[in-house]
Order: sequence, then structure tokens, then C-alpha cells
Amino acid sequence: MTTNIQLTSLSSKGGCGCKIGPADLENVLRSLPQATPNPNLLVGLDTSDDAGVYKLTDDLALVQTVDFFTPIVNDPYAFGQVAAANAISDVYAMGGTPITALNIVAYPISTLDESILAEILRGAGDKLEEAGVSLVGGHSIDDQEPKFGLAVTGTVNPENVLTNTSAKPGDKLILTKPIGVGIMTSSLKKDMLTDEEIDRVTDLMTTLNKTAAETMKDYRIHASTDVTGFGLLGHASEIAAGSNVEVRIDSESVPVLPRVKELAAAGSVPGGTKNNYDHIRDIVTFPANTDQLDKWILCDAVTSGGLLIAVDSNDADALLAELQQKGTEASIIGSVTDGNNGHITVE
Repeated sequence: MTTNIQLTSLSSKGGCGCKIGPADLENVLRSLPQATPNPNLLVGLDTSDDAGVYKLTDDLALVQTVDFFTPIVNDPYAFGQVAAANAISDVYAMGGTPITALNIVAYPISTLDESILAEILRGAGDKLEEAGVSLVGGHSIDDQEPKFGLAVTGTVNPENVLTNTSAKPGDKLILTKPIGVGIMTSSLKKDMLTDEEIDRVTDLMTTLNKTAAETMKDYRIHASTDVTGFGLLGHASEIAAGSNVEVRIDSESVPVLPRVKELAAAGSVPGGTKNNYDHIRDIVTFPANTDQLDKWILCDAVTSGGLLIAVDSNDADALLAELQQKGTEASIIGSVTDGNNGHITVE
């Protein structure tokens, strides 16, 4: 029988799968020399988009992304599924169709049973099959702390690339999954969740954004990103800055997993979530009565979150209705305005 991965035996990074903080990453990238411009590189390092896009022909471009992290759930099979869904999501966010993937494995083969690794890979393989993605290889190293993820390649018509830099005043913002995942997975590490809560957050993270991505192709979408490590407000800030618009978030409309605030109050706020808040606090206006827990929740570091979609206001209700009819937990959570550009206003 396969043994669970025990999160409590891993480092503190295991609780949320957080990325390096946005401020730290910006400092590192700023120190690097600028690459020679390439007209075929449609989306690269100059924006904060989810994936790179490289034009091959007038009607075909490649979408490329990579993501990996330490275990955030105890079940190895579920961890593999979460990692795959999370990596594939970047391609969906760019308007692309994922087609191939490479596994990235770091694993302590001398101290953890190899059956655990087999279950991680099986979980990822099943999720890739669900997405219609072919596994074409990978790379592994022996490491004292298990880590797993994938490099994913997709395709997209160059005319249909979605970025986080093209939102327009008047757009409505749709979010396709609840937030609070980082706080929930940190609580899982501390044995604070019920079995039902573990199943709920795991199901959410293993759910592909495929349905949302395919559905939105029939509507006037101006910008898109997926909500992951930098949290809802972190990724919304990238839309605000990249599109030179103001993003307004209706906090009462943002879907949050049950009991998240209670768990946050009990001390289950990941360091990555707090770092996200520190990074964006100067460009966000909160209502005067917003407490610190609610601010952190809006910045919570998510793994395999939903898509944040800026859709033409005339299409928003129809898109929302179709997403919900297809089983997506979508909500209209705000709008885009031409006001205090680069800023977020939480209402």
C-alpha cells in the first residue's frame, strides 16, 4: 500500500507551494541583461504574464510554461494531479490549448518509498490524459525534499493570444474558482481540517481550468490570468499595471472557501500570503473597516486557482451563466475602470 507524504515532516515551504515573492523576483530579473529583441516572441519577460508565446507561423504560436513545488496535500496521487492542473492552467490563461508536457521530479529516493513517486506520476498522468496532453518525457534528480511539477507546451493562434495587459475600462471581472487555498493547505499541514474540507480543497485544486478556457473563447475576452501564488489581488494588480487601468474588486462577491477566516484567525496564514499583501498594499485602497484577516485572504497564495477574466460588460452575464451551467464556480467579482490607473480599489 502506498504511504502518504507527511507534510509535517517537510520544510515550511510544503504548506502552500508558494512562489518566490514578487518583489524578490522583480529584483532578480531587473539585474539581468536585456535579451536581444525577437519579433516572433509575442509574450516574454517584459510583462508579468503566465506563459511565454512564440510565433511560428501567421496562424500558429507556441505557449510555454513551467511550474513545480513541494507537496501541499498528503496523498501522493492527489499531489500529482494538483501539480499537473496547476502547470497546465498557464496555457489556458493565455488562450491556448495544451498539447505536451515534461515531468520535473526532485525526490529523496533513498528515504521515501519509490511507490510514493509512482503515485505522484500516476496522478499527473491521469490529469494530463483528462486535459488531452501528451507526456513526452521529463527529468529527475535525487533531492532531500520532494518536489514535482511540469513544463507544458501549448498552441494558440497569434491573433487569439490572451494576456494580462489588454483589459479595457468597462470590462467585468469574472473569477472561476474560490480563493483561500493557501490558508486551507497550511491548515492541512497543521491537522486542522476535517476529511470533508481536505476533499473540498483537493477537488478544487485538481479541477482543470479547461472548461472555463474553452467556454470563454466564444466571448469578447480582453485579458486573462490565472490566480496562483501571488493571490487574487497580486494577479489583479498585474492586470491593473499591465493594462494601465484601475481594477475595482467587490469583496462581498469574491467566493471564499468555507471556514477560511476562522483558520486564518487561528494562525494558518502562509508567509507567502503575507508577502503578497506587503507587495501590493501601497497600490490597494481598502474600505476603512476592513480587518487584516480579510486583507490577507484577498492576497492568499493560491495553488491551481481559477481564471481571472476581463470580459466585455455586454458579454459578462451570458459568460457567467454558461460557466455556471457547465459546473464552474464562477462569480463576477469586480470591474475595470479608467480612473486611478495601476491601482486596485476594494469595495
